Amino acid sequence: MSTEDLNGTEAAVLLVLMAEASPVKNSELKTMGPELAKPSRDKLKNAGLIEVNSSVRPMTLELTDKGWRTCGELIGGEPPARSTGAGKAMFTVLSGLRRWLDRTDSRPADVFSPREDEPAPADPAPAENTEATDIEASIRGAYARLAREPGSTVRLSRLRNELRDIPRADLDDALARLRRASDVSLIPEENQKTLTDEERAAAVVVGNQQNHLLSIES
Repeated sequence: MSTEDLNGTEAAVLLVLMAEASPVKNSELKTMGPELAKPSRDKLKNAGLIEVNSSVRPMTLELTDKGWRTCGELIGGEPPARSTGAGKAMFTVLSGLRRWLDRTDSRPADVFSPREDEPAPADPAPAENTEATDIEASIRGAYARLAREPGSTVRLSRLRNELRDIPRADLDDALARLRRASDVSLIPEENQKTLTDEERAAAVVVGNQQNHLLSIES
């Protein structure tokens, strides 16, 4: 399904789910944007853009990886046909966001994160701060050993093998922090079918997007 197949309500709901970057109760959608009728909900689900969890009440909706990619296409794209003035204004704002994403070589998942993903305290305890800094330095060192050249990609499965002494949770936290640096990128594998089980298991999830590759420019 292309973005041209989406109506204004469907596009807006996908963007709301992107902004929330976590499961959203169906009943709460209308407080964040337009209400999603069942035909459109089934359309987005069947197209593989959203996951619908009807095992809980109220049911929840969440973007799939394909849904995230579609949102990336919506950002900077033309508003759907028959969009209202407010809808056109939203897409004008998104065009500005697209310019920033392109200029900084960033992705939507670098911008949007779950509400419960609180920023780290401004003044962490010295011991914790030192440990976090040491892990980030270890990541940079391991990348330098594995990468062909600065800026090339290294699979996180290889990085984890190089840093197997660091607990997974600590390494994941350090990677999530490190990606905020201007020279660091966490990147999803575009061709998911090529991934091995080890490479899938090594992924770091940020903003509901699985990332399999690391790139450091300097």
